[in-house]
Formats: sequence, C-alpha cells, structure tokens
Amino acid sequence: MDLKGYLAVKIRLIENALVKNLPKKDVPKTLFRGARYSIFSGGKRIRPVLVLASCEAAGGDCKKALNAASAIEFIHTYSLIHDDLPAMDDDDLRRGKPTLHKVIGVGNAILVGDALLTLAFQILADDKKLSPDKNTRLISELSRAAGISGMVGGQAVDIAAEGKDVNRKTVEYIHSRKTGALITASCRMGGITGGADKKALNALTLYGENIGLAFQITDDILNVTGDKSKTGKATGSDVRRRKATYPSAIGVEKSWKKAQDCVNAALKVVEVFGKKGIPLRMIAESILNRVS
Repeated sequence: MDLKGYLAVKIRLIENALVKNLPKKDVPKTLFRGARYSIFSGGKRIRPVLVLASCEAAGGDCKKALNAASAIEFIHTYSLIHDDLPAMDDDDLRRGKPTLHKVIGVGNAILVGDALLTLAFQILADDKKLSPDKNTRLISELSRAAGISGMVGGQAVDIAAEGKDVNRKTVEYIHSRKTGALITASCRMGGITGGADKKALNALTLYGENIGLAFQITDDILNVTGDKSKTGKATGSDVRRRKATYPSAIGVEKSWKKAQDCVNAALKVVEVFGKKGIPLRMIAESILNRVS
C-alpha cells in the first residue's frame, strides 16, 4: 500500500466533510472567513486520518466516521488558533501563513476558536449515522481529551513550566496531554465508530499514546534542527522561550531515540489488526521521516 495515495483518498473525504460541517447560514462573515482560513490553511490532517484508519482497522466503514473526523479537526484547529495568540505562544506564522489573529484581530480569533470548539460537539451530538450510544461515547472521549485533564491541562502546565528547568517527567506530562491526548482520542473514536471490541480498543489506545508522544518529540526536534521553509513556522522559538521540550530535558540524540522507541511500540501493538492495520503502521513509520 502506498501511504501517499492512501492519504490523498482519505484527505479528500475529510476535506469534503469539513466543508459540509462548517455552517454557512446565519453566521457572521468574519467568523466564517476566519474559520475557513484556519481550517483550510494546509494542515496535514493526521488526526482525522487516524480516525478513519482506526475505524477501518476495527472493521468499520470509514464514511460513518467522517463526522467524528471533522469534530477532531475542528478541536485541533481551535487549539492552534488559541495557541498562537499573544497571551499564549504569540506566533506570527502557522503553516507558512500569518496566524489568524494577525489577519482578523485577537478578539475575532478567540471567537473563531470558541466557535470551532463548540461546533465539534454539536456535530457529534447530531450525527445520524451512528447510534445514540456511540454518539455519547464519542462526546465523552473528545471532552476528556480536549479538556482539563487532557489538552487544556497540558497547555496549562506548559505555560507554568516556561522559563524554568523541568525534568523529563514534566515534559512527558505536557506532551501526553497537550498533543498526545487528542491523537489518542482520534484512534479511540475511530475504533468506537468501527465497533472495536475491548481488545481492539486497547490496542488503538496504546498505539495512539505512542505515536502521539513520538509526534510531539519530533516536533520538538524540528523546532531545533528544522528548516523554516519546510516547517512553515519559526525555528528555535522553544529555546528562546525556554519551553519544556524533550531536547531541552534530555538532548536531541536521546529525544530521537525515545521517538524511535515509541514508533516501534506502536508498530508492535497494531499487529493484532493484520492487513487492516497497514495504514496505521505506515502512519507511525512516517513520523520518523517528518520535515514539517
């Protein structure tokens, strides 16, 4: 199987679903324009792709997981919008383009993020393709991953740790929640839509936890060693701001080894899915070849 071809097919489905799920009527033009600007700014769509791939690994129809995939991407986009704000990371570039608050102002950028956050749960609640029980489970999964004990909690600890000398345990706490929680939720939500049993869901959970950590570690490394023209954002910012990262805690070489170990663990755990797990294997392997 060719990963590039697989991603092209799945991303096309996801893009169509995102367009469909973004309201057009009775929406302030500034919010609609801001939402479209951020959602369709060239993201890799790794999280919604993981929803579809996990659904298929569990034996389900990925088209029934498109609303869940959209919800994940809306949450991810909202988090990036808020992360870029002057009160957070104060970034000027995202994916090689001006960050949203530079385009429509800080107040409107906050509101676009808020709108996408709440829209994600509306999509899940209104999904007629799935049973009410599955809808409830998906809402629960996403709220935990995005909330106080997940992504938001990780961001809070990240802010508190900035400028301080932190240990590896703190860095892992931040990464497992700020980035890893939503990636793990993507895999679990795909599994739920696909009817995964307990064994399969546990495998998807371990897979998500490992690739989520590997993804953030490689992101940390790229901030140190990456090419701005390829990453689409300023490099070296983590060092300047003394952010809590793996390279700052254990160095680049050991960080790379940790990322490799996580990917290997992910590859091992998805063996249970046989051929249906091939896309998940390819996605895991691709993390170690990231340039952006």
